[in-house]
Amino acid sequence: MTPASFAFAFFVLGFAAGARPPRDVRRAPDATSASWLLATDADSPAALSRRVLEVSRRFLGTPYVHSPLGEGAGVDPDPTIRFDAVDCLTFVEETLALSIARNPAEVPAILEELRYARLPRYEERNHLMEAQWLPNNLRKGFVRDVTREFGGAATVRSEKKITAESWTSPSSRILNLPRTARVTGTFELEVVPLPVALARVRHIAPGTILLVVRADHPRKVTRVTHLGFVVQKGKRTYLRHAARSRYHRVVDEELVTFLTRNARYAKWPVTGISLLEPSVPTRGAIPRVTATASTDAP
Repeated sequence: MTPASFAFAFFVLGFAAGARPPRDVRRAPDATSASWLLATDADSPAALSRRVLEVSRRFLGTPYVHSPLGEGAGVDPDPTIRFDAVDCLTFVEETLALSIARNPAEVPAILEELRYARLPRYEERNHLMEAQWLPNNLRKGFVRDVTREFGGAATVRSEKKITAESWTSPSSRILNLPRTARVTGTFELEVVPLPVALARVRHIAPGTILLVVRADHPRKVTRVTHLGFVVQKGKRTYLRHAARSRYHRVVDEELVTFLTRNARYAKWPVTGISLLEPSVPTRGAIPRVTATASTDAP
């Protein structure tokens, strides 16, 4: 066991025993209480949805920090897991990991499966939504695409074409990926046009992951620029998300307000949304770890 994995194993087991967590994880949801453990019907979408809503609620107010997670060393030495700061993607990933885990010792392994294609290396991280995160996690069974179920005939099959030119923009080069890890190709994405989405927000199931999709740009490597969870409260619909601008923290923002504001971004306009239903992978698809066993968690 490496020093880093030993430190995390110590944190998990100490946290389970009620020890005070170190400074960078004091905002961690109490994943050891009975309310965080999956119920016997946890494999059902409704049960997982309830769990996702409760876990994500515990993150409200958590500060926004761009790209707070890394590999603990190398290109991105940020910690492999932390709960005191999130960005929009790590907020969703950590919520899913905490919601799917049957005990706290499983959280790092599930998070690793969500964040990487295979090995926990920077080059294999799911950096790009259409080209990596979506296909890998659809294949692994962590999410199910429900965009067409929501949008019906109004749903549009869109594409993101990534070429060598796409990797020449500043926003692409900042990823600092070697040429061998720069994905190219055409990747499909189901999208509900923005006007349709705005008219139907009340019909989005609570706990659904919402992706914000922008117009295609040849020098961008993605069209998805934001994501969060849909929350229904009374007669109002909210996006629970880690907001970089305006709020700088995890908030519940009325979804119509959020989408309407994004529709005004003329330089890179929002064209619609995609929707994903969280799901529990089939038995054996993810490693299962007992809370009392030693672990090589990252």
